[in-house]
Amino acid sequence: MKKIIAVALGALLLSGCTVRVADMTVGSTKNYNINAAKFVKGQRVTGEDKAPIVIFPLAIPSVKTAMDRAIEQDKCAVGLSDVVVYQLNHAFLFGTFGYRVEGTQIIDKSQKGCENHV
Repeated sequence: MKKIIAVALGALLLSGCTVRVADMTVGSTKNYNINAAKFVKGQRVTGEDKAPIVIFPLAIPSVKTAMDRAIEQDKCAVGLSDVVVYQLNHAFLFGTFGYRVEGTQIIDKSQKGCENHV
């Protein structure tokens, strides 16, 4: 009986949950000229913002920070298309929680230094 309780408690402590929160056609946290007409698709990227939990959360993660981290992987990117936002909860007393943003980069070739972006 003690083994069953130990295994169940171990599984509970190691369990986690990722929940799909939002799907968006286009998303950005950056200011840019939407009429630039020199947009191209970049690669698929992921950005995360997580915080540790030690009985209670030690910080507050945000979707904005996760999206910023995804967009800023390329200096010519101004936003993301086909965006999916996930909420991460991998904790029971100890662990992490936060947000993950996935999307395809929107590259603005009209920005300075981005004219020849591939």
